[in-house]
Amino acid sequence: MPTETHDTKPTAASSGRIRAVRLGPRSVAALALVSAIGVVAFGWPLFAPGDSGITTHAADAPWLFAALLPLLLAVVVATIADTGLDAKAIAMLGVLAAAGAALRPLGAGTAGIEPMFFLMVLSGRVLGPGFGFVLGAVSMFASALLTGGVGPWMPFQMLAMGWVAMGAGLLPGAARLRGRAESLLLAGYGAVASVAYGTAMNLQGWTLMQGMASGISYVPGDPLGDNLARFVAYCLATSLGWDLPRAVVTMVLTLTLGGAILKALRRATRRAAFEAPTTFEAPATPEEPAPADAS
Repeated sequence: MPTETHDTKPTAASSGRIRAVRLGPRSVAALALVSAIGVVAFGWPLFAPGDSGITTHAADAPWLFAALLPLLLAVVVATIADTGLDAKAIAMLGVLAAAGAALRPLGAGTAGIEPMFFLMVLSGRVLGPGFGFVLGAVSMFASALLTGGVGPWMPFQMLAMGWVAMGAGLLPGAARLRGRAESLLLAGYGAVASVAYGTAMNLQGWTLMQGMASGISYVPGDPLGDNLARFVAYCLATSLGWDLPRAVVTMVLTLTLGGAILKALRRATRRAAFEAPTTFEAPATPEEPAPADAS
């Protein structure tokens, strides 16, 4: 009877490059499509002409995108599942998403204290960009349900957090860099990503301030340079006090807890053996005893 055995060839789990989700061509295409649409959804105000019909419905754009984003995320999840998101990876996704959702209310957004960022960065680093993108989006969705933060901004938060975790998975040295050097790399990335997240989210809310403050509000159809100057002033006046503390909290947590959590994530992923191939082979046939000597 055939018995189940595991191939002894080196796998990603045993060689140091641990990923729960392998990025195949369709996964890359789906992530690129969602990211491209996200960039357009965030950045359209900077390029839309003044007489464009879009600018007269700036308040409606988030709701339209809120209806579109779940369909795009479903495509991404289905594509990644087709290339390796098995039951064990889904279980880990659920555990990490629940942990991230539970961490977010601890700071309640007060002064930018959001401890979930460092967990998203560490998870994306260990488990790869595909897993990281889905984890970031799902964690933000779950935390919005938990905290009552559901609104037209939620799809933008899901996309931005997905990019944060995906970017951590794309950082260099995942197979070789360990110890303090890796913690410093992730802390630096986490700080930059925390500020970038706030900047991206500002683009979502900035268009709703048309005419409210001439020095910082969005003016449809103005030259790109003028609107960029107003946007920078808007960020400095409204969100920098949240973005910088978020960056500091992310750096401190990564430097103090990052090493232990990275080891725990790698140990759990290695034991789950997400990419260990399973083969079947017949057991060896026992040798027949030699016939007794007739003499």
